[in-house]
Amino acid sequence: MKQSLHSLKWKCLFVAVTLCLTSSVYSQEEAKNNTEAGFTIGPMVFLGDLGGHAGKGTTFIKDYNMNTTKLAFGGYYAFYPAQWLGFRLSLNYGSIEGSDQTIKPKGGDEETRLARNLDFQSKIIEGTFMAEVYPTVLLEDEPDDVTARLRPYGVIGLGLFHFNPQGSYHNTNTGDTYWVDLAPLHTEGQGFPEYPDRKAYKLTQLNIPIGVGIKYFLSENLNLSFEIVHRKTFTDYIDDVSTRFVDPSLFYKYLSPSQAPIAAAMANKSAQGYNTPGYGVNAKRGDPTQNDAYFTAQFKIGIRIGGRTSDRWRNSTHCPLLRF
Repeated sequence: MKQSLHSLKWKCLFVAVTLCLTSSVYSQEEAKNNTEAGFTIGPMVFLGDLGGHAGKGTTFIKDYNMNTTKLAFGGYYAFYPAQWLGFRLSLNYGSIEGSDQTIKPKGGDEETRLARNLDFQSKIIEGTFMAEVYPTVLLEDEPDDVTARLRPYGVIGLGLFHFNPQGSYHNTNTGDTYWVDLAPLHTEGQGFPEYPDRKAYKLTQLNIPIGVGIKYFLSENLNLSFEIVHRKTFTDYIDDVSTRFVDPSLFYKYLSPSQAPIAAAMANKSAQGYNTPGYGVNAKRGDPTQNDAYFTAQFKIGIRIGGRTSDRWRNSTHCPLLRF
């Protein structure tokens, strides 16, 4: 009987130690697997063929027009396998726009864009998957102690976004001005046999987000960030402007009787604005050598929902004390 009790004692001790060690390893592994959720807010800025400032148009900050800037909103969920590395899924919603009428003429290349007289607006719905890298963590003595820390970081990833460019259409019969969808109008002859190199563009496209930010931990579980993320895209038609003006008679050949006059008016609005009589067939309408782009400058509020907080709960349960 004593032998049985002695054997049972060691078996129970073995099981208890095994459970304790397993729980300890599990807690250590979980401590590394912090997750975070939050939301973002800030401006979304278009960089493309429309609008801009003096000189030749670019897809960089030089042609940023503050008066066409709109706010974007988003939410995200991030997973941090280590303090220096994170993976983020995010969903963003915003608006972008551009207008040649924002240009102030100074006698340079910007005069040609002002004479073009085009404008657009579009909603942007975007989902991204990005990696976050915090290089300064490698220089910290205690990287797990995050409270009151300031950490710069870089992000890069892959995104999918949906857009739908609209232009302002002035109905000369009624005198009304309203926004119309531009993609169905084939304003640059996209899809017409006369222009085999101009394919109809898709309204859902891939992009590559890349940027930098800085994060400040108010506490172990709450942080604030500011980041600027540029989106490289693979389309020049976010603003429905890319190459050259087409023969307006083609709209009446390929489009419906109701669409054709609207398409003709939206394809070439130069006669309505700064320069009369405006641009003719095959004149330069956009720059096909540069794809459109956009960027966000957003503030983030993040709440960590894993890791150390759950560790406190686990640590409140200790290994059992066996008495024999």
